Amino acid sequence: MVVSKAWTLRQHFQGFPKASDFHLREETLPQPKNGQVLLEAVFLSVDPYMRPYSQTMMKEGDVMIGSQVAKVIQSYNPSFPVGCHVVSDSDPCASRLAPGHPLSLALGAIGMPGLTALYGLEEVCEIKKGETLLVNAAAGAVGSVVGQIAKIKGCRVVGCAGTDTKVSYLKELGFDQVFNYKTATSLEESLREAAPHGYDCYFENVGGKFSSVVMPQMREYGRIAVCGSISMYNDTTPQTGPYVHTHMIFKQLRMEGFLCARWKHKHQQSLRRLMAWMTEGKLRCNEHITIGFNNMPAAFMGMLQGDNTGKAVVKV
Repeated sequence: MVVSKAWTLRQHFQGFPKASDFHLREETLPQPKNGQVLLEAVFLSVDPYMRPYSQTMMKEGDVMIGSQVAKVIQSYNPSFPVGCHVVSDSDPCASRLAPGHPLSLALGAIGMPGLTALYGLEEVCEIKKGETLLVNAAAGAVGSVVGQIAKIKGCRVVGCAGTDTKVSYLKELGFDQVFNYKTATSLEESLREAAPHGYDCYFENVGGKFSSVVMPQMREYGRIAVCGSISMYNDTTPQTGPYVHTHMIFKQLRMEGFLCARWKHKHQQSLRRLMAWMTEGKLRCNEHITIGFNNMPAAFMGMLQGDNTGKAVVKV
């Protein structure tokens, strides 16, 4: 018999998550049946989406939502031999990993964050060579890939982040203009200085006040891919305006929210593209690694407050 450990949601988050909101549960697993496998976690992913999803898709006592890279240690399924590695999440499904890149990248640039960046740019923004793109939370798992793909496509990229270290990292990745929004005297002026003629595309990860400042600086027929709103996830009182309607109308903007699962039928082809860019040295992925399964809650909370540069993962 195998005893497993799982982080569960002791109670729904009220405001910013606390360590006491989590509970580490142990349970004895049954012997796998025909067609099943037994997995041993190698890397866990902590991502911003886990915060709002926990409110809408989980009840207290549920195992915390999330993805992992795991090793098959028992198998009664010929598609998943013992010793191979898979990506799996809270659903009872898994996809086998191909060798050739560090396993943890399957949770980052060659995984859901990379796919999110790619689809937001190509499917939602329909970005074109020569256009100017703005991405916020630009040093995160998604934002850093967004900027690099846009550069591959011949665009001018403006990014913002919350520390000088992150700003330096984004410059290393080839972003054209980067600024620290926390130390900027005026967000409005910093955005205008970075792109005096405005923005064709805006990849939105932050929401709230930031978006209100961006809208007047969008160019006519601009496109906005709404990926996240991390500045609002821990609010206990809903934020209010200013509102975007006037700019949307008179600039004829298109704003669209999206989840990368919409293009699930493209995932394998898209992952091959991401892997090729990485092999060619056109795509880089920094990782912020926390050691130890027991430190998952701390890694999750650290990610929400911006401790990570690049993808936040837990090495079990």
